[in-house]
Amino acid sequence: MTWFSSPTDAATRLGEHGYLADPATATTAYLAGALEKPLLVEGPAGVGKTELAKAVARATGADLVRLQCYEGLDEARALYEWNYKKQLLRIQASQGDGQSWSETHDDIFTDEFLLTRPLLTAIRREEQTVLLIDEVDKTDVEVEGLLLEVLSDFQVTIPELGTVEAVRRPFVVLTSNATRELSEAVKRRCLYLHLDYPDAEREREIVTSQVPGLEDKIAEQLVATIGRLRELELKKAPSIAESVDWARTLIALEIRDLDEKAISDTLGVVLKHASDQDRAVRELKLRS
Repeated sequence: MTWFSSPTDAATRLGEHGYLADPATATTAYLAGALEKPLLVEGPAGVGKTELAKAVARATGADLVRLQCYEGLDEARALYEWNYKKQLLRIQASQGDGQSWSETHDDIFTDEFLLTRPLLTAIRREEQTVLLIDEVDKTDVEVEGLLLEVLSDFQVTIPELGTVEAVRRPFVVLTSNATRELSEAVKRRCLYLHLDYPDAEREREIVTSQVPGLEDKIAEQLVATIGRLRELELKKAPSIAESVDWARTLIALEIRDLDEKAISDTLGVVLKHASDQDRAVRELKLRS
């Protein structure tokens, strides 16, 4: 089964489902499916890394299984864990049945007592699946070891049950904001795509495709202002999603000219830190 028939097919189908992919993105998405290799997408926050995985799922009719990474993530939350309370109840119930420990042991380490987490869930699914491992750079280095078996052989080893191999390989997307360097072992197993903020023309295309009622004049003003904001030293530069939110805000407020007052009144839609808003007001010489 192929996810996309060609890079052109990938670009077309992703576009039909709200994701405007440039040639590099479309080609890499096609190859990730054709070669059955995980795709590592790296870049600043808010450039569409997570959305790419969601768009692949929408374009192909696949289900999305998401592992949200965070500091302290462990095997029990990423792969699987045993339902210890249910196992204890079974052990207590079997004490009066005269079962030996070996019989009880074999009885409690079965699928009935297994709690699958995102990685194992995606591996075991027979349906078409997109596995999103989001913000992998936020995890501890040790967690990358949990990923290697999945990324290399699309299998998971459970000591009590043996090795579980994928019936149908998922389309795997790992995202990283590059807050730390990932191990070479993980990178070797992946195709690599770097996404950055789009240029003004492409961002205007994205915004107008998401917000059809936006007038060309105000779309150009919005994109130009977003570009100026991203040039400032902010805690959090505006994302593409925030550009779209701003466009929807302007339509909701029936603003047809993005002048200084309009920018100042709606700045909270795109800048979520008080210090960033203060800097924007100062640098762009807005009326506070």
